[in-house]
Amino acid sequence: MIPTLLFFFGMVAVLVFLSVWSLRGPARGALPDLGPASFAGTCRPHVAHLPQIRRALAPPDFAYLSSRGWGDLARRLRKERRRIALAYLPAVKQDFARMLRLVRVIAGLSPEIRTLQEWERLRLTTRFYWHYQRLRLGLLLGFTLAGQLQDLSLIVSGLSVRLESSMRELGERAVTVAKLASSLDSSGVDTA
Repeated sequence: MIPTLLFFFGMVAVLVFLSVWSLRGPARGALPDLGPASFAGTCRPHVAHLPQIRRALAPPDFAYLSSRGWGDLARRLRKERRRIALAYLPAVKQDFARMLRLVRVIAGLSPEIRTLQEWERLRLTTRFYWHYQRLRLGLLLGFTLAGQLQDLSLIVSGLSVRLESSMRELGERAVTVAKLASSLDSSGVDTA
């Protein structure tokens, strides 16, 4: 009974620590400032490579090498691929943080567009960092967690889709306002 309680409270303490640690602010200079160039390109340069990383962590390659008697090579390959995935995770985290900043900018430009309400943004951020830390810890402990990488990919992709639709809606509203202003100017109405 006592060891079970100790294990339970230990796990709760670890989870609380990981949650607090993952929600801390980014290191100084870790994220670039948003400027006009941030809006020009795609918002997901690193996320586009998640399928390749997920495929690299999939078990068939390791099973094939092991079945051929190359167990040492399979272990080295698994270790190297986990190292690559660990090096890749901060880039995905940076993409997610950049998209959240863009969401805040869009919400500031047009309060009518509910890009992500504060509660939903907090929920999404918590989900992302929970999956991120779980995946990172699993990779550090030596597991290949392609399924958890899929969960992380779905969170980032969902935010990207929402961001793109909000930007499209903001653009459509700007075009409508420009047409209205143009038609008022051509009719001689003083808009000042």
